[in-house]
Amino acid sequence: MTGYEAVAEVDIDAPVAQVWEVLTSPQKLKDLWFGAEVETDWQVGSPITWAGEWEGKPYQDKGEILAFEPGRLLKLTHFSPLTGQPDVPENYHTLTYELTGNTHLKLTQDNNATEEEAKHSQSMWESLVTKVKEAAEA
Repeated sequence: MTGYEAVAEVDIDAPVAQVWEVLTSPQKLKDLWFGAEVETDWQVGSPITWAGEWEGKPYQDKGEILAFEPGRLLKLTHFSPLTGQPDVPENYHTLTYELTGNTHLKLTQDNNATEEEAKHSQSMWESLVTKVKEAAEA
């Protein structure tokens, strides 16, 4: 993918296994993803969907699991019809969750068309990694 990257990072005072559970548990993901139901089997090559409601309108985002290394790396594609863009590969983002060291979480989203779009995405992902931190430390 191309374009500008959005990056959000946080240090979490919890074991890696606990953070990983927050990132992959359907119930915890619902809290992270603004109430969306997340469905996948976490197998590389499998689909992942997010179904929910945004501003009174139902939606279903979709993607594919690209990498799944428990406790270390989760990489997936993401497309939302809410963008108004056509459902074609160049309109997908890649989301990469990396866990390192003393439970440092880094989330990167590629393929933002402009610096402003990347900043908007970064703000949203900073909110999400903060929710991961809160859930893992609870």
